[in-house]
Amino acid sequence: MTLQIYNTPYKKKHPFNPLNGNNVGMYVCGVTVYDMCHIGHARSLIVFDVIARFLRRKGYKLTYVRNFTDVDDKIIARANSLGKPYNEISERYIDEFITDMDILKVRPADIEPKATEHISQIIEMVRMLEDKGLAYAADDGSVYFSVSGFRGYGKLSGRRIEDMIAGTRFDVEEAKHDPLDFAIWKRSKEGEPSWDSPWSKGRPGWHIECSAMSTHYLGHTLDIHGGGRDLIFPHHENETAQSEGAFGSEFVRYWIHNGFVTIGGDKMSKSLGNFLTIRDLTKEVHPEVLRLLLLSRHYRSPIDFSKEAVSSSQQALVRFYEMLDRIRKSPLKDGDSVLAGIMTAFDEHLDEAMCDDFNTAKAIAHLHDLTTRVNKVLDDNPCVSPEDKTSVSKSVADISDILGILEEDPSPFLEMIKRSGISEMGLTQTEIEKLIDQRNAARKARDFTKADEIRDTLKSRGIVLKDTPEGTSWEKG
Repeated sequence: MTLQIYNTPYKKKHPFNPLNGNNVGMYVCGVTVYDMCHIGHARSLIVFDVIARFLRRKGYKLTYVRNFTDVDDKIIARANSLGKPYNEISERYIDEFITDMDILKVRPADIEPKATEHISQIIEMVRMLEDKGLAYAADDGSVYFSVSGFRGYGKLSGRRIEDMIAGTRFDVEEAKHDPLDFAIWKRSKEGEPSWDSPWSKGRPGWHIECSAMSTHYLGHTLDIHGGGRDLIFPHHENETAQSEGAFGSEFVRYWIHNGFVTIGGDKMSKSLGNFLTIRDLTKEVHPEVLRLLLLSRHYRSPIDFSKEAVSSSQQALVRFYEMLDRIRKSPLKDGDSVLAGIMTAFDEHLDEAMCDDFNTAKAIAHLHDLTTRVNKVLDDNPCVSPEDKTSVSKSVADISDILGILEEDPSPFLEMIKRSGISEMGLTQTEIEKLIDQRNAARKARDFTKADEIRDTLKSRGIVLKDTPEGTSWEKG
């Protein structure tokens, strides 16, 4: 099936046709390393992790580049407030980022460049833009990109220059010729990190670093460039202008942007103070629950984060694992497979969903349907053939490889979920199991009134019982 990708500047889906056959270059804007990552970051990182995983499963030879911005006003401000060198701050939070990615099961990019390790490429690109008349040096030694000199500025974001000018504040103390011009080389102030350049001892502007690093590793035209919707303007718009201005060729063939994570309808961000760090959240929430939650909506749609959403995601994940646990524990039988056809259809639906602009929401909906169908088969006949177990294992491996969920051993995972938070309900696992035994004894004695009382008592304490042919299990309600 042909992969279709929604391309931001065109506002519609197009068939994916890489520039160089099966080779694909993808650049994704990484984090500015001055603090811990929050779940707004997690969404983008997980989205592009899944995209990279799926491209490779489709047979593309992917080179995935994701950068670190390791020198920036925010990093410098944090370092000054703590009285530490800027690079000590950036290196610390790069290490923290790597730990967070391990927790979230986000695979490393193929290349993870740092801005400070590419100063020579940045300076060379600034020089090229100056030579072409698209950049100018100010009296203070900073260099600015001339927006008016680049035809087509605004084509990515769909903004008109006239409207942008009307909404732009112009600081008369700045040496810019035009309010829309932006710094591609900043003269460093006293005490700030700096590098020698033809214009001043300074440091790169934010936008130029991504242009220089992406084209250095992937060539002048990228197959895919991605990031959050908040980067469309000005960051990605400015990247486009710089890169196409310098090299005279199309910068990006497919722009992919993920939607925001919101809390109560407001975008989650550090500036609003409404963020939850990945580290703190995953102390309470299993990483696969968070992955499932963030993949449960199409990547372009916003997703509202709440305790209810986390609970719903956990219940869904538990349901998936319970189905897998039933399959693993099902007795073997001789004879034809009863699940192979169901699994083959699911594999086709999974590929169809992911080829439709990486529609993880649709893929997860198919997983829900699969779980219902498999459970129905097992309800009718708990015995399965060796072929059934093999076909389920293969499909689950495909899901795990693409979505990064269902990677745990089902029985230990389910036990861990059960035990987490039981103390808050005022019960121990031993007490719950004792009550279940009493209920089973009451049912066997046909004392259904007592059995219902025990069930209702547990339900009032947040414990839901599930009766299956294999016995009675429980979960938090």
